[in-house]
Amino acid sequence: MVLASFASEIVTFIKSLSSPVQILGLIIVAFLIRKIVQSKFRKPPPPPREKPLEPMKKRDFTPQELLEYDGVKQKRVLLAVNFKVFDVTRGKDFYGPGGPYSVFAGHDASRGLATFSVGPDAVKAECDDLSDLNNMQMDSLREWEAQFMEKYDMVGRLLRSGEKHQTYDESETEEEDGKGEKKAQ
Repeated sequence: MVLASFASEIVTFIKSLSSPVQILGLIIVAFLIRKIVQSKFRKPPPPPREKPLEPMKKRDFTPQELLEYDGVKQKRVLLAVNFKVFDVTRGKDFYGPGGPYSVFAGHDASRGLATFSVGPDAVKAECDDLSDLNNMQMDSLREWEAQFMEKYDMVGRLLRSGEKHQTYDESETEEEDGKGEKKAQ
């Protein structure tokens, strides 16, 4: 009943519009009301995306050189798994500053991943030989390494004590990478 009376009032109002000026005024008012309502429910525009970093050229890293890539000193975030260095910058929410795995940024994450630890003992300042890990932990580490190989770009090797930097030729592929990355000379 209420709906019928409301509809009849609208019909009466529309019939009372006799001049084109009144009709144009009604259209303008309706347009303005629509704009106001839309602005109340419109999502704010997303923040501008950061320009993606250029792909990193493959190189070797000492543990001290790797420390520079913690997401603070450099925008890029790197970490090592089983002596392979990965660019995990696109996972910065996890591995970068403030992320749940930020302890791994700029470090060898092998021990922490193998032992499922993100505490202070999860990383070492120097190269970790991992010789004290048991078979189950080494299997776990190899599984983590395979996951990183699939998800992130391998950008080099973590040098053990006494190893020297190698020169990488851009025309050769990395056999162990599986992604067509560059091979060491």
